[in-house]
Amino acid sequence: MTAPPHDAPPRRPATSDDLFALFDRLGIAHTTTPHRPVFTVEEGLDLKAQMPGGHSKNLFLKDKKGKLFLLCALSDTAIDLNAVSKLLGAGRFSFGSAERLMQHLGVTPGSVTLFALINDPERQVTLLLDEAFFAHDPVNFHPLRNDATTAISPGDMLKFIRDLGREPIRLAFDAAGQPARIEPATPTAHVQP
Repeated sequence: MTAPPHDAPPRRPATSDDLFALFDRLGIAHTTTPHRPVFTVEEGLDLKAQMPGGHSKNLFLKDKKGKLFLLCALSDTAIDLNAVSKLLGAGRFSFGSAERLMQHLGVTPGSVTLFALINDPERQVTLLLDEAFFAHDPVNFHPLRNDATTAISPGDMLKFIRDLGREPIRLAFDAAGQPARIEPATPTAHVQP
């Protein structure tokens, strides 16, 4: 297999239509609500109050070693980023630049979303997922742009992630933002009566 030439055109980031087509192919029910552009959780509080389910905040992070992370959490989850980096054995976190964000996830600041993983087929960005999402149905994320919100079920959120060949690192946060890693249940585990 030969590598693509260095002068090959850059890959086009997926659009909302591409995302919705993938959802349809996977049988993922989705509802999208258009709204004014919002760039922060606080800017969209009035909009979120009108939409049911758990709403997200999504942080594009880089550690001092250059490794990239996408931390997707409920909008009201407290997060101690230093504790997260220590738990993972990562270097200290900083926010990734707009250029890195576009290069790796194909979105602009204010549009960071779990769904942007569609633009990272090389899986260079590690997904960190808040376990609290699983207590809400639906869960809400921007559809690759910040002028709309798309709702899907938490089970379909996992279906989307796994269709991309990924398994998230699942974290539970306490009230102070301290993380604990949630290990996936093994299919052979038995509960004693």
